[in-house]
Amino acid sequence: MRKSTFMELCDLLSPALKRKNTKMRAALTVHKQVVIALWKPAMPDSYLSVGNQFGVGKSTVGAAVIQVANAITELLLSRVVTLGNVQVIVDGFAAMGFPNCGGAIDRMHIPILGPDHLGSQYINRKGYFLMVLQALVDHKGCFTNINMGWPGKVHNTCIFRNSGLCERLQQGTYFPDQKITIGNVEMPIVILGDPAYPLMPWLMKPDTGTLDSSQELFNYRLSKCRMCIWMFKSTLAQFTDSVRPHRN
Repeated sequence: MRKSTFMELCDLLSPALKRKNTKMRAALTVHKQVVIALWKPAMPDSYLSVGNQFGVGKSTVGAAVIQVANAITELLLSRVVTLGNVQVIVDGFAAMGFPNCGGAIDRMHIPILGPDHLGSQYINRKGYFLMVLQALVDHKGCFTNINMGWPGKVHNTCIFRNSGLCERLQQGTYFPDQKITIGNVEMPIVILGDPAYPLMPWLMKPDTGTLDSSQELFNYRLSKCRMCIWMFKSTLAQFTDSVRPHRN
């Protein structure tokens, strides 16, 4: 990260992180809180090791990570994870071969420390605990909507149907009312999912079974447009493998 980017991030988060000194001790500066919170997930170090690196206790490291994460959620998330210009997104997917498309959806497993209760709901077949991140991305792979926190054993369909994204798509309020006609069918702006997602008027997924040439072409174009989220999943998988959570 460039120094200018770091300083800008600190300035943006300062309203939520700035603390006053007390008679007992000097408050941790915004810059130190942010650098600790960035260092912890970037390096496979324990809280104790990070604390030694920055001259603070491991409980201070834990508090800084949580406080910075909460500040990012409160102050920055809505600025970064946003739908943006829908027509630009639609044009981008159209250039890849799929008309009137507003995004690609999938889920990713995020490793976590095992919770003290209902741990079996969070453990996967590889033997580690995880939460699920559901993400909708645009044609460039940028987040436009996220849903986080479901246990790893919960199915894609359940997570999707209980998300705010599904509710707004169902109500027709997430995208503009922009339809095109294909054959004799009016098609709204759609999102693209894998076979685990339900087929809806506004959610397309691949055809399965014995396919004719037109179905194969449909699947090819859908798969091509979903490459934007597959690249994100591959990058995130490499990152999470390198920072598998451990205690202390």
